[in-house]
Amino acid sequence: MIIHRIPTFIQKLFPDFIWSIDTIEKAIYLSFDDGPVPEVTPWVLDILASFGAKATFFCVGDNVKKHPEIFQRILTEGHQVGNHTQHHLNGWKTPLDSYLKDTEEANAIMQQFTESPLRYFRPPYGRMRMGQAKALKQSYDIVMWEVLTADYDPTLSAKSCLANSIRATRSGSVVVFHDHEKCFSKLQKVLPAYLSHFQQLGYSFQRLP
Repeated sequence: MIIHRIPTFIQKLFPDFIWSIDTIEKAIYLSFDDGPVPEVTPWVLDILASFGAKATFFCVGDNVKKHPEIFQRILTEGHQVGNHTQHHLNGWKTPLDSYLKDTEEANAIMQQFTESPLRYFRPPYGRMRMGQAKALKQSYDIVMWEVLTADYDPTLSAKSCLANSIRATRSGSVVVFHDHEKCFSKLQKVLPAYLSHFQQLGYSFQRLP
């Protein structure tokens, strides 16, 4: 069973992770995992631009290496970027040294495009061991999410994905979508409708600070 909104008690169990942003504004913090990839990420950027929206892209280092021009576009258009490991590793299945080495490889590739140190890290699948988290907290703010759209789930219709995502979102929520091929057909239906819904309610869409 997919939990679209992470319960408060789980967030309180891991207070050092970022789940949402304290704000008095009507603001939603969009994020996209697993890119950049051709066709999908450029489409997402076009949609965000059409709504005047900003977001944070948690990028896989290997994808940045393959598609540097798309990564550069993310930065040029004023979005935030974060580290999502070099090879989309599952922290539960990866030894500490290997996990940190992979993360540093991704960092080195992305730092070629920006003078500012990467501030944010998100573990793929949301899975990491406490030793990994402790080590990475020395260099990054670790970002999870409050709202999981589950746009990757083939058993979930676009209609249900949209409805569940809208229902779970509140002001300050960090919301995760995926700019990846396996999600594209659903994302094309859900993302514009999601943005339109909250824009009509007076919300803005912001990158992580």
